[in-house]
Amino acid sequence: MSLPGERPRVLFLMGATATGKTQLAVELVARLPLEIVSVDSAMVYRGMDIGTAKPDRATLARAPHRLIDVCDPAEAYSAARFREDARREIEEVLAAGRTPLLVGGTMLYFKALESGLAALPPADPGVRARLAAEASLFGPERLHARLAQVDPAAAARIHPNDPQRVQRALEVWELTGRPLSDLQADGADPLPYDVVKLACAPPPRDALHERIALRFARMLEEGLEGEVAALLARGDLAPDLPSLRSVGYRQVVRHLMGECDRQTMVERAIHATRQLAKRQATWLRATAGLVWLDARDPLPDALKIVAATAS
Repeated sequence: MSLPGERPRVLFLMGATATGKTQLAVELVARLPLEIVSVDSAMVYRGMDIGTAKPDRATLARAPHRLIDVCDPAEAYSAARFREDARREIEEVLAAGRTPLLVGGTMLYFKALESGLAALPPADPGVRARLAAEASLFGPERLHARLAQVDPAAAARIHPNDPQRVQRALEVWELTGRPLSDLQADGADPLPYDVVKLACAPPPRDALHERIALRFARMLEEGLEGEVAALLARGDLAPDLPSLRSVGYRQVVRHLMGECDRQTMVERAIHATRQLAKRQATWLRATAGLVWLDARDPLPDALKIVAATAS
């Protein structure tokens, strides 16, 4: 809540994958007048529960999460759509006299929400078809190398194995003559609230890598392969959809399609998750105004900061 004349406050709880964001958020909600809004580009999809580490029913009963299970895996969910959805949810939480706690690891969504989105050119079918053909003929590394020349900032945050985002960045550059990162930095219509940004500090690298490996092993035990098989069995989900290209899902899809054996799938999924955590940590280190929480026991400091903010 806020006093008359003050701008309402919104909390961001950010962090790399496998750093305990959800657990901390649930602990905070149990103690303070907060409501969680998920900031996760994969949890938005229905039927994708295990591989996204989506909170289970018991957890959701204790601490409901807004913006999970809001669309079908056949749909494309974007930063622009998230921004619109999140602003609506924030307004509802504030109207109820509570403080929004936005929790997740999709850093682009946090940025889009806080700073707004620049006006980008619409897709050009001709440019897209040419870039896709070039990627198919020469491989995604060639396009990523070109992106690194014209837009180093975008290339640094977009993985070479994410062809859709690489091609979109090159498309924007070709259509406007300006790097996508520059246009995004311009922003538009920033969030009209005071934002307090907290981050779960990652444990030492070896400990984080072990945690990531154990988490993926647990996902397999819980039935991740069956979850992905059920999605593919629908018949309307192409493997290159954004939903199925999420980390973990992409590697399981390739295994189930016979492109690699199970051990290779496990190794690739763990490696991809480690790379994701590295990119998230890099983004967080460049985020202004961030308060880092102790990786060993983040709850006490978080409670002090959030209690002051929510009062």
